[in-house]
Amino acid sequence: MGQTAFDEIMGDGGDARPELADLVRWLDDTPSDDLRRRQEAAETTFRQLGITFAVYGDNDASERIIPFDIVPRVFLADEWTRLSAGLIQRVEAINAFLDDIYGKQEILKAGVLPEELILSNPQFRPEIVGIHPPHGVWAHICGIDLVRTGPNDFFVLEDNARTPSGVSYMLENREAMVRLCPELFEQFRVAAVDSYPDRLLETMRSVAPRTCGQNPNCVVLTPGHYNSAYYEHSFLADSMGIELVEAADLVVDEDVVYMRTIAGRVKVDVIYRRVDDDFLDPLVFRPDSMLGVPGLIAAYAAGNVAIMNAPGNGIADDKAIYSYMPEIVRFYSGKDAALPNVETFRCRESEALRYTLDHLDELVVKLVDGSGGYGMLVGPTASKAEIAAFREALVAEPHRYIAQPTLALSTVPTLADQGLSPRHVDFRPFVLTGSKGVQVVPGGLTRVALKEGSLVVNSSQGGGTKDSFVLLDGGRRPVQSQVMMGGSMVQEQSL
Repeated sequence: MGQTAFDEIMGDGGDARPELADLVRWLDDTPSDDLRRRQEAAETTFRQLGITFAVYGDNDASERIIPFDIVPRVFLADEWTRLSAGLIQRVEAINAFLDDIYGKQEILKAGVLPEELILSNPQFRPEIVGIHPPHGVWAHICGIDLVRTGPNDFFVLEDNARTPSGVSYMLENREAMVRLCPELFEQFRVAAVDSYPDRLLETMRSVAPRTCGQNPNCVVLTPGHYNSAYYEHSFLADSMGIELVEAADLVVDEDVVYMRTIAGRVKVDVIYRRVDDDFLDPLVFRPDSMLGVPGLIAAYAAGNVAIMNAPGNGIADDKAIYSYMPEIVRFYSGKDAALPNVETFRCRESEALRYTLDHLDELVVKLVDGSGGYGMLVGPTASKAEIAAFREALVAEPHRYIAQPTLALSTVPTLADQGLSPRHVDFRPFVLTGSKGVQVVPGGLTRVALKEGSLVVNSSQGGGTKDSFVLLDGGRRPVQSQVMMGGSMVQEQSL
């Protein structure tokens, strides 16, 4: 890459950032064997709890845990304030964009985006045009992936507005850190994340159809236990105290959704679905789907049920659409995007394609509808054969790809075989939108590339996770203001 990565704990010059000197002192004073013992204890707990994932298409079908790193990633209070404002602006624009393209399509009439980029996109669902979700909210739960390149330089890497995952790891990582490293929570004023299930349930209830009364019935719809994120589905349902259901548990009768129970049918008002659009309703999308609920979209169109996230949201995840997000934010907010995109070359455009083909060994090339680190070329670390294969794919179907420069992603000290070493990280904060507004959870999922020099953080590609500390004003906790929780001094609740 030719650039020196900014280390979020050590800064640029190798000396600890002043606000994090106590964290560096803790790392220096804690033997590597002790850190490793704590880390292994966390991973043992995760394995016992069943916090695992499966890699589709892997010859080894066994479930795996996502590796956990004991060294936290830290955001200062002022950094978080700036990030939150940018995230709220972006998610508000995503909601306005989805409402528009499935409604009046003013952004297309204004020529901000090419019509064919929307109307010919497989992620655009014409079946949803004209349907308005309860309270006008489309993207109830967004995971906005961010990267950092300097003290004040944050970029959006991609938007996740379909079924973003990873929040269970955020919560379990924090629980592990509180249990295994309580001294850190005695030293630092860390915003709590354990209110997320309550916030999510509040969001679900807030977007229930207005006709359903004061106590809407909410459920989590899962594809089943073979899904790679099933642990998260069951974890969230259990944490919120609501039912986890599969398609066979639901039935639609006269455009109303009911849950089958031993006591008879129970009306369902809000569905947090973790089933992709294609499989959501076999009467509207894929007719061979066994994971969906026949008639669900008709009930949704009739206004009798809220679906989180709304059907059709996949268009906002498309990486070609991502490349227009600065224009989308400006169109709907009238302001420049507070969080910039990574520079992006749309390979559907001849000049961008030519540049990409000439610089494949320098760029990251991605499928516009790809995820999980699949269908991606990291030019500087790719073999000649991999580059040649991508060149053929680009020439054959250039509209399916975008390209980006390889940024010098920030690093955070990480416990490696040889001790603490810098490893590249990205970040997925979670943003909730309900009828009462937008809120950013004060934390998120930090993913870390465990291989030295690697930029690929996805768990399916060998990445791990870290806890993400958001420091409250003051950062370091004075001894006299330590907060008691559950009988021990650990953590201060935020908000």
